[in-house]
Amino acid sequence: MLPSRYIKNSPAPKESVSVQVLVLGDIGRSPRMQYHALSVARHGGRVDLIGYHESPPHPDLLGNPRVKIHPLAAPPSVLRSRSIPFIVSGPLKVLWQVWTLIRVLGYQTSPARWLLVQNPPSIPTLAIALLISVLRNTHLIIDWHNYGWSILAGTKGHNHPFVEFSKAYECALGQAAPTVNITVTHAMKRQLERPPYNVTAPILTLHDRPASIFQPLKSLPDRRDFLERLPETKDLASNIISGQTMLMVSSTSWTPDEDFSLLLDALVTYAQDDTASPIIALITGKGPQKEFYENKIQNLQKTGKLPNIRISTAWLTMEDYAKLLSCADLGICLHKSSSGVDLPMKVVDMFGSGLPVAAYSRYESFGELVKEGENGCGFETADELAMVLKRLFSEKGLTELRILRKGAKKESDLRWDEEWDRVLGRVLGVID
Repeated sequence: MLPSRYIKNSPAPKESVSVQVLVLGDIGRSPRMQYHALSVARHGGRVDLIGYHESPPHPDLLGNPRVKIHPLAAPPSVLRSRSIPFIVSGPLKVLWQVWTLIRVLGYQTSPARWLLVQNPPSIPTLAIALLISVLRNTHLIIDWHNYGWSILAGTKGHNHPFVEFSKAYECALGQAAPTVNITVTHAMKRQLERPPYNVTAPILTLHDRPASIFQPLKSLPDRRDFLERLPETKDLASNIISGQTMLMVSSTSWTPDEDFSLLLDALVTYAQDDTASPIIALITGKGPQKEFYENKIQNLQKTGKLPNIRISTAWLTMEDYAKLLSCADLGICLHKSSSGVDLPMKVVDMFGSGLPVAAYSRYESFGELVKEGENGCGFETADELAMVLKRLFSEKGLTELRILRKGAKKESDLRWDEEWDRVLGRVLGVID
């Protein structure tokens, strides 16, 4: 039995605008897709938000009468383990995803006017999204965050047959599938318009902007209250507030595209200077390489290579993470773009909280977000990062750090709601 089809009302009132928002990943760790859902709902549209329900979603989504979350069933644990070869588990996992996507998109949700899908992952998401859009008379929008093939190439190499297939698949679906495309950078838009992608459908750049939950610090008492409440900082809250100890924050999904050895090597180099300010480095997030790096951190601490430096890992609620960013002295981003044209959302959130950033900078789109000497600093090696930390955390560098914080606060004035309304609101029909 075929899925029911969307029947367009002409003209369609804003209240009748319906959008399926799909991410083949954890909804709670997909901020941009959550923001899409909130923006549609804010203008009166109806949203079906589809993805894995592993982490708590944005608090404003919970209880929102215009947003319904549809959890995807996770693949069986045996398919997610390393007990069977990838050549066997990979195809079986894809078949599982195909079945769950068709079931939820085609039968468990009402037909929608729009299907907004995150890419990557590309396989099987783009093919199933195209199939559903045809069967249900739905307009398809691809939100290009990056390229699935380039992420895969980071682990298997560019010449691996599966990488070559993935690239051809992504190019073909990008050409055939969408009504509209969205990209996170102008550089990605330019790339999609050229070979081998040759996307001819309209491409709109929708830069990531912070949601309203990320705000600069309002008062020093607020900073003290939070730092004294947070277990990782409460014993040194007074030292952080007085500037005797510097609070540094990094957020990660603990995946290979962020090499935390770079940060650890930089901190080892930094700690060799007896005059350097003490640092608390708080790293938030979950992911596959977390245990590996926690063991590495413990070994460095046991061997005395990190004097006056405390490194803690934590998983925080969205509210506490936003407050932590506003209370920190410097944000660190180790994101290495596999494509060279995406941008890390974590830097956007840091700017939204008025936090200056030191970020890995060796990719084309870096300058679309971080302005050297205005709101942050770039680095490419551990030695360069160590030099940045020594400079900014020195007595002479405090003036530069204040300038960067001022630039970050200026960047925080650019918000998601305004950007989304300008770029996508009229396309979806929720704004006149």
